[in-house]
Amino acid sequence: MPYQNILAAFDGSALSVKALEKAMKFAQEYAARLEVIHVCHIPVPVFGGPLYAAPFNGEKDYLLAAQAVIDEAKRITSQLPDVKVILRQGQPALAVLEYAEESGCDLIIMGSRGLGGLREFVLGSVSHHVVQHAKVPVLIVK
Repeated sequence: MPYQNILAAFDGSALSVKALEKAMKFAQEYAARLEVIHVCHIPVPVFGGPLYAAPFNGEKDYLLAAQAVIDEAKRITSQLPDVKVILRQGQPALAVLEYAEESGCDLIIMGSRGLGGLREFVLGSVSHHVVQHAKVPVLIVK
């Protein structure tokens, strides 16, 4: 079997829904285990020249939003047995790569944000970073 453990990165966007649907098809086709990860990135506001991290009280709102995304992933995958849905906190690309390695995933499926060109170079892209650093195949769904 080519794939036994598939990891789908899910952020609730239309492209991540499309990627999750593709991951579900792969999981059914290959009788593979499907894991879905959502990474909640809570920004730290920084002010001034010498980098001063300001107090931040919005963490609860980010976690509530992350739980809503997790609930949506569970709803979408409810027709498949034994789908594991994981919530991580941190930088999305790094968290996806770290989880893929520690859980032994052999395929990562995720949506593309479609930044392209200069904006991708300047801002970076989660999907681009994952493709560049993953040790397993990555399927980017557009």
